[in-house]
Amino acid sequence: MKRKTGSRGPSRILIPRCSNFTGYKPCFPGARCLEECADFRPIGKTILLINLDAMGNVLATTALLAPLKRKYPRSRVSWVTLGGAAPLLLQNPFVDRVYAWEPENLLILQQMNFDLVLNIDKSRRSAALAMAVRAKKKMGFGLNGDGVIIPLNKEAFENYRLGLDDHLKFRVNTKTVPQLQCEEFGLRYRRDPYVLPLTAGEEEYCRAYRQANGLRASDLVVGFNTGCSELYPNKKMTIDQHVSLIRRLAEIPGVRQVIVGGPEDTARNSEIERRAPGMVLNTPTNEGVRRGICYVNVCDAVITGDSFGMHIAIALRKHVIAWFGVSCPAEIDLFGRGIKLIPEGLECSPCWKHQCPYTLECIQMIDLDAMVREIARLRGAAGDRSTTADTHA
Repeated sequence: MKRKTGSRGPSRILIPRCSNFTGYKPCFPGARCLEECADFRPIGKTILLINLDAMGNVLATTALLAPLKRKYPRSRVSWVTLGGAAPLLLQNPFVDRVYAWEPENLLILQQMNFDLVLNIDKSRRSAALAMAVRAKKKMGFGLNGDGVIIPLNKEAFENYRLGLDDHLKFRVNTKTVPQLQCEEFGLRYRRDPYVLPLTAGEEEYCRAYRQANGLRASDLVVGFNTGCSELYPNKKMTIDQHVSLIRRLAEIPGVRQVIVGGPEDTARNSEIERRAPGMVLNTPTNEGVRRGICYVNVCDAVITGDSFGMHIAIALRKHVIAWFGVSCPAEIDLFGRGIKLIPEGLECSPCWKHQCPYTLECIQMIDLDAMVREIARLRGAAGDRSTTADTHA
């Protein structure tokens, strides 16, 4: 089918405005893109998402994609993020192009024209990029002439103010990050979940791993996400707490335990395994982010602090038992699959401090008994294993 939709190049060639067209080579072998399009897909509204924050934040932002597509069903969505986070967007059905944060891609982005730019991050580098790219409309956060982060639209002011008012953020706000983002960009909030599809190969790897390690369909597989970002080291339990919890859960029939984590957790996880011999499977920590996601997917329930691993578990729709101390529990949505453990009566929590000036009471107050009760409850409800992941706390 011949298509005339496009723009004229310097030599009067009609350049197709097709989402598949790159100007480099045919989309399909044997195709003649300039004469006849084999699969014309109109670009529609061009949208750029800027999200360079932590990897957990990138996963949380995927909840924004469904409402974005509902409002702009005919659109091409591009996403610029850090190179380490780019694999999180693999095969995402809502994202057409992913640009890693690197000089080559930044040059490309500055030559493009967008209808809409949405900057998620309240950071100077993201705000500077939002101001540098060409767009008819920009929302979220930008940078003024003094190098100060500013809201670019009135809807972004609430989220902007939360970052400048600890009382409002820590004590008053009840909205989750996905809700704040939807409202910030004028989208209708319907509590859409995170989006993290696995490839067919990854699904098969998970099945093979369970089988090779004797994890039966009737077992309740409990994962321990033991670490967290080195920026906030107090988002993790102590090794002693992990070992104590593992020993207690090992006494519950039908419960199998798995340790997951990233490269920074290798030594820590090995020590936990050494002190709880024969009670846990210690998964590799250095095989890349996508394989790490597979190891979380092997689990039915995940015990974790507020970390990247928690967001992976939420995205994979696992039953999440999350404890909080440093960060704000109100901002996290478990989507009805899990419980939040929050220290009661602790005036200094949340604090968002990199280091604790006191005695780490929020870590000492982690309720291990509640974790054991929740796993026992899940195991008791596991007669029909197919319903475990949807159990509400």
